[in-house]
Amino acid sequence: MALIVKKSQLPKAGKGLFTTSNILKGEKVIEYKGELIDWKEYEKRVANDEDGYLFFINKKNCIDAYHTPQHKARYANDAAGLSVVKGLKNNCKYEVFNNKCFIVAEKNINAGEEIFVTYTKEYWDCIRYNIKHGLYKTKKFSE
Repeated sequence: MALIVKKSQLPKAGKGLFTTSNILKGEKVIEYKGELIDWKEYEKRVANDEDGYLFFINKKNCIDAYHTPQHKARYANDAAGLSVVKGLKNNCKYEVFNNKCFIVAEKNINAGEEIFVTYTKEYWDCIRYNIKHGLYKTKKFSE
């Protein structure tokens, strides 16, 4: 299956991940790749404002795609995030297999559709809290 990165359908989301072929429910769409780090290293990166693309598996295994823009999975957005558009819904979820993360289709996805994956309610609660308290820079939402 071929995936491309282009402007997301979500306002202020920056780039999005799109499929150029049909994807069947249950198929692995793409592996979420990046630098393998631990939680302590990630906390250092947060302090340096080098965060925003972390997938947490456990404290010893985190995938950080911040410095690896060539890995396309980092461009999958959450349709239930800050910029909600009527008619757009998440069509994928993250699944971990042997300390590797994959985006997996939760329904059939047609060629040309954007890949949307659930980031979790806790993620968005944290983002909203940080924005409300001036702790989050908006550049992270406008690639």
